[in-house]
Amino acid sequence: MDITEVKKLDAYLKRLFNNPKVRVAPRPKKEDSAEVYVGEEFIGVLFVDDEDEDRSYNFQMAILATDLE
Repeated sequence: MDITEVKKLDAYLKRLFNNPKVRVAPRPKKEDSAEVYVGEEFIGVLFVDDEDEDRSYNFQMAILATDLE
């Protein structure tokens, strides 16, 4: 994922969630994914899926049971 792609994903998620605090950041030493934050809190990872010649992105977010309390 290059910086242009990260910026596009960042803008998309800000619009989608109507939240300017959402931030997409490149992962050090990883080219197939980026980290997603709300403010300074890490919330998940965006992975690139381009197996079918049709590039898409998968967002993975773990929610711990302790977070729900």
